[in-house]
Amino acid sequence: MKKSKKISMILILFLLIAAIIILVSSVVITKENEYSVIKRFGKIVHINYTAGISLKTPFIDEAYVIPKNIQFYDMTESDVITKDKKTMVVDCYVLWKIIDPLKFAQSLSSSVTSAESRLDTNVYKSVKGVISNLAQTDVISGRDGTLNNAFMENIGDSMSKYGIELISVETKRLDLPSANKEAVYQRMISERAQIAATYTATGESDAQKIHNETDKEVAISISNAETEAAKTIAEGESEYMRILSAAYSDPSRSDFYTFVRALDAAKASLTGDNKTLILSSDSPMAQIFNKID
Repeated sequence: MKKSKKISMILILFLLIAAIIILVSSVVITKENEYSVIKRFGKIVHINYTAGISLKTPFIDEAYVIPKNIQFYDMTESDVITKDKKTMVVDCYVLWKIIDPLKFAQSLSSSVTSAESRLDTNVYKSVKGVISNLAQTDVISGRDGTLNNAFMENIGDSMSKYGIELISVETKRLDLPSANKEAVYQRMISERAQIAATYTATGESDAQKIHNETDKEVAISISNAETEAAKTIAEGESEYMRILSAAYSDPSRSDFYTFVRALDAAKASLTGDNKTLILSSDSPMAQIFNKID
């Protein structure tokens, strides 16, 4: 009796352990930052998109975890050739995330390592394609973010077929090889100096041209003004002579104007401290003054 009871206890314990094992094998826990992929004989049967606890068929179904959050991939530093056949060293990193776990699981077998391998190939191809169409000077000047945008445009949506969204391609280092860096910098400085000298010469030439044109316009304006002034003076003198002639032709005014002009002549002849004017009786000026009653 005791032996039978002992066997029953062992059987119950065995069944309890088996139930626990089956239960543990059936439970799938999905976290906030991941997807859970359920496979049965290598075929995807279900994907858990939201966090929580779900069940699967024990011993038959397999559960794999795929990250949902943003992933960081640091690419290997590599050499690229520019359009003018110069070598550049580029070192990039990639930010990416899985947006379609079904495509990801089907195309890359739920492997982040496989995804990074695809990213490495596509991004390097894009970087190489962009830089190979640019001169070395343009590559160096594009390190302000212009090149990163060009990399993204060149990649496009090529990773979407894997269920991957490429968020950003950032350049950690884009530089010249250490062996020829100084020589290239000196050549670039020389080229920039030549460009600056050309701009300076062009500016000075334009400035001289403007100066010459201004001088010409000023000379023409002065000449026109002098001509107009001479014309005005001539017209004034002509009018003065006309008025004077008209005055002298009038007998009633002729004596007055003659007298005034005689006074002006007498005043002009008085110089120095001697203010005494002595005229002979036969002097024309004396004759004019003698006519006054």
